[in-house]
Amino acid sequence: MTPGASTRRARRQSQRSGARSRGRRRGLTLAVGLGAIALLAIVLANTEGVKDRIREVTLPLRHEDVIRQQASDKGVPADLIAAVIYAESRFRDQESHAGARGLMQVTPQTAELIEELSGGSTFETDDLSNPDINIRYGTFYLRYLLDKFDQNLIAALAAYNAGETNVAAWGGSELRPDDIRFAETRHYVEDVTEKRSEYREHYAEELGFE
Repeated sequence: MTPGASTRRARRQSQRSGARSRGRRRGLTLAVGLGAIALLAIVLANTEGVKDRIREVTLPLRHEDVIRQQASDKGVPADLIAAVIYAESRFRDQESHAGARGLMQVTPQTAELIEELSGGSTFETDDLSNPDINIRYGTFYLRYLLDKFDQNLIAALAAYNAGETNVAAWGGSELRPDDIRFAETRHYVEDVTEKRSEYREHYAEELGFE
């Protein structure tokens, strides 16, 4: 074999070796890229899952079927009902020191008023622990307060928290936030208003807005 032929053969072997090396590098790069994409997809999926779990704690929603039904039946926005439940009980069945019970913290006295206004006659105090009945009574009372105070939502929410008598003394249907004399009630109205927007944003489908 001549020196020239030997050189050409060595060059071809070097070129083949270089091509294989470049092929391996391209394959490695592609594998790394695909791995990174897969990892990113997993991270994003887990992030959404984490967000959902956090929302279940910070902005819970339960009994949305009952809320939707009562919203339609009573003409009270579903996001408002959800926000009131959040402010009253964080969607937990409980009893206050004043005797208010259930998700919407309805007192037995208020329940008796609702029973009278609605023409019912079968109310029992233990009924307020039933989510369906409690939401039905609470939504009825919200509708009643909105009508009583000429659709003034601030007045209706203030009355839900502090009572009709206090709201009537503070301005009734003309009530503005600055007229509310109880700091707790002002905070309550602000909280419900804020949470209402959040429920509408995060649970539009569940609450029947989509």
